[in-house]
Amino acid sequence: MTQRGRGGARPGQGPGARRRREDEESRVPAAPRIDLTAARARVRAVIEPVVIAAGYDLEDVSIARAGRRHVVRVLVDTDGGISLDDVAVVSREMSAALDAAEEGGAEVLAGEYQLEVGSPGVDRPLTLPRHWRRNRGRLVAVNGLTGRIVDVDDTGVVLDVDGTPRELRFDELGAGKVQIEFKRLDEADFGDDEDEDDDEGEGEE
Repeated sequence: MTQRGRGGARPGQGPGARRRREDEESRVPAAPRIDLTAARARVRAVIEPVVIAAGYDLEDVSIARAGRRHVVRVLVDTDGGISLDDVAVVSREMSAALDAAEEGGAEVLAGEYQLEVGSPGVDRPLTLPRHWRRNRGRLVAVNGLTGRIVDVDDTGVVLDVDGTPRELRFDELGAGKVQIEFKRLDEADFGDDEDEDDDEGEGEE
């Protein structure tokens, strides 16, 4: 049977208990203050060779304080995309490389940290030639234009803008943004037309 204190509060949940928990939380050390820009560079130097050796591109590294630890977020990608299993494997390899660097005497990141590895979403800006190449066929907005990527080479891209091809060089392109497309209702295939035909044919002699 659960015992309850005065006012329906469970044991350990009264005002005194709350004060004790707040005191305990206040004694939890915060993540040490570090130069996040320098730490990001150190982390990148350790993990980038691991990512390249695995056949991927290191798209971004960011570090943020979160309570008593730092959160290291890493984005990796490759042509054709990267699976969750691939992310898990390269994440373990990155973690091992960071541990080895620390054990070797290099202070990569002071204090505790949490490593989060993922792949870029469609909201990531297209800033490098490989980003444009990997989004061939998608609708994008850039430089005040909205068009579909129909070709990408070493110098630039070709967009289909309302049926007209527009060639744009990388050196004149800003950051592109992939546009989310929804299939038109009149183009949607609900998959039940055949069933309706079958139903209409039942009972006919």
